[in-house]
Amino acid sequence: MRSKIIIDTDPGIDDAQAIAFAIAHPEIELLGLTTVFGNGTVEVTTNNALTLLDIFGAPEVPVAMGASRPLVQDRLPAPDFVHGADGMGNLHLPSPSNEAVKETAAEFIVRTVNEHIGEVSLITIGPLSNIAQALELDSELASKTKQLIAMGGTVVAPGNVTPVAEANFICDPHAADLVLGEDWPASIVGLDVTLATHLYDSVFKIIKQQIGSVGEFLWESSRFYVDFYARELAQDSNHRYTPMHDASALVYLVQAELFETISGPARVVPDGLAVGQLILDRMAGSYAFDYWQNRPTVQAAIEVDGTAVRKVFLETLLNYF
Repeated sequence: MRSKIIIDTDPGIDDAQAIAFAIAHPEIELLGLTTVFGNGTVEVTTNNALTLLDIFGAPEVPVAMGASRPLVQDRLPAPDFVHGADGMGNLHLPSPSNEAVKETAAEFIVRTVNEHIGEVSLITIGPLSNIAQALELDSELASKTKQLIAMGGTVVAPGNVTPVAEANFICDPHAADLVLGEDWPASIVGLDVTLATHLYDSVFKIIKQQIGSVGEFLWESSRFYVDFYARELAQDSNHRYTPMHDASALVYLVQAELFETISGPARVVPDGLAVGQLILDRMAGSYAFDYWQNRPTVQAAIEVDGTAVRKVFLETLLNYF
C-alpha cells in the first residue's frame, strides 16, 4: 500500500526537488500540497507549487494556500539570496494552469486527515505555521495522523540562519515548539543529516540529460542554488554541490533505515539570543528546569548514509520521468 502524504511546503528550489521525488516514487500517494510563507511570500510559494505540479505532470494534485506569517513574531525576510526573488532561481516561470482550492491549508489538512484516519503522513519542509493552525482547528489531529516528518532544526550541526538555528524552525519557532509538543509519531530530519547528503553538479547533469523537460527544469533551477552554496561553502569549482535538505525528508519516509536517530523530548526556543534553536533532551535527565517535562518523545535523525540517500533520489527520478 502506498503511503498517503501531504507535503507542507514553501517552494523553494529544494522544495521543488522534494515534490518531484514524491510524485515519482511508486510507494508515495501525494494527496496535496499546502503552502506557507518562508522562501517567499505565501502568494509566491503557492504560485510556485501550482506551477511545479504542471511541470511535473501532476496538475490534478490539489494545492491549499496557508499561513502568510508566523504565529507570534514578525515574518523574516525571504532568503532571495538563496532561492532568488521568485523562489525558483529567478527563472520567472509561466503562470500555472490551476488555482489553489478554496480551503485554507489548515482546513485542507484537517479534512484530509479525518477522511483517512491513521493513514496520512504530514511531511513538512517549510515553517510549521500551517500545522499549528490545523491543531487549533482539530485538537485530536495528532492522534489521527500516521506520522509527522519535519525537515527542520539541528541537534549537533551548526545552524544556517544563526549559529544554532535552522531556517524552517526560526521562521516560526512558536509553531515548531507547539507542533513538537503534540503526541504523535514525530521525526525530525534536520541539518545534522541534510548537510551530510550532497547533490553534486554531476547528479544534476545526469538528471538534465536523462529526464527531458523535467530534468531541464531541475538543472536550471539548481543553478542559483548551486552558485549560492559554492560561495557559502567555498567549494572547489570541480566539486560543486548543494546539501539535500527537503528531499531528505521524503527519502526518510520511504527508507528510514538509511538514517540513524536519537530520541527525546524536544523544545524550540521561541525568542531571544537562541531563537529557533532545537533543544533535544537526549539524556532524559533530571534538570533544574522543567521545560522538557511532560513532553512527548520525538525522533531526530543524527547520522545518514548520504551516498545511499542520493542514489535513492536519483534513481527514483530516472525511473519515473
